[in-house]
Amino acid sequence: MLTKLDFLPGSAQVKGSIFAFLIFLAAGNIFALDFSAGGGALTGYTFSRYTLEADNAESKQTMDRFNYGGFLFFDAVFVQLSVMIIGGNSAYSENMTHDNSPLPGGEGRGSELNLGFSLMGKFPFSLNEKISVFPMLGAEYQIALIQRRQPDGDFVYDRAKGELAEDRDKNDDPYPLYAWNSWWINIGAGLDYFITDSFFLRGESIFGFRLPTKYEMGALEKLEYLMNITNPKLKGLTGSPIIKISAGYRF
Repeated sequence: MLTKLDFLPGSAQVKGSIFAFLIFLAAGNIFALDFSAGGGALTGYTFSRYTLEADNAESKQTMDRFNYGGFLFFDAVFVQLSVMIIGGNSAYSENMTHDNSPLPGGEGRGSELNLGFSLMGKFPFSLNEKISVFPMLGAEYQIALIQRRQPDGDFVYDRAKGELAEDRDKNDDPYPLYAWNSWWINIGAGLDYFITDSFFLRGESIFGFRLPTKYEMGALEKLEYLMNITNPKLKGLTGSPIIKISAGYRF
C-alpha cells in the first residue's frame, strides 16, 4: 500500500478504472472457447513501514507477517477470478514521540484471517506445446474475518472488541471488524505447464500494494482530534509478494 495519500491522488478512481477495464475484458471473453478452473495453495510475506506525522507528534510503526492459505480460480483466457482464504502470523512494533519526548510504545505478535477476491487481467502466450506464460495486472479485495494481537507479556485479544486504546476511534468506540478490510493493486506473472491437453499445473508470482484501510484513516482522525493537530499525514508502504501453486483443468 502506498499509504501517503499524496502518492495516490483519487485512489477511488484507480480502483474503479481497474475494475472497469477488467470487467470489459471479462465481457469480451465470456464466450471464449477455453475456460478453466482449479485450486491450490499460496504463501508469502507482508510488510508495513509507515509513519504518522503531525506538527509536534510522530508515530512510527512496522509490521512483518508470514502469509499462508488456499484458493480457487476461474479462468477465461484473458481474465482470472480467484477466491482465497488467507491467514497470517505477524510481529509488530510502534515508537511514538510528542514534543520530541518519547512516549510508551509497544511491540508484540498478531494473527489474522481474511477472505479475498481478486480479479486479474492476463495476456497469455505459448512458449511451446507444453508451456505458456502470462503477465498479470488487477485488483484484490480482502474482508477481515479475524484480527487478533498479543502485546509482549500480555494476553491475546480481539481487536474488534476495542480492549486497547489503539483499537478505538476518536469517539472511544471500538473499530468494527470491517475497518481492517483492504484493497490491493496487484501485478505479477504466471506460468502454465500442460501435463495433458486439459490438465495443467500453474505457478504465479504476484506483488501487491495495499491502499489505506478505514482503520488507518481513523488513526489520522484520532490524532487530529485528541491532540488538536491540523493536517496529520500518513506516509509509508504496505506491500506483499505472494507465490501461488495450483492445478487446473481446461474445459
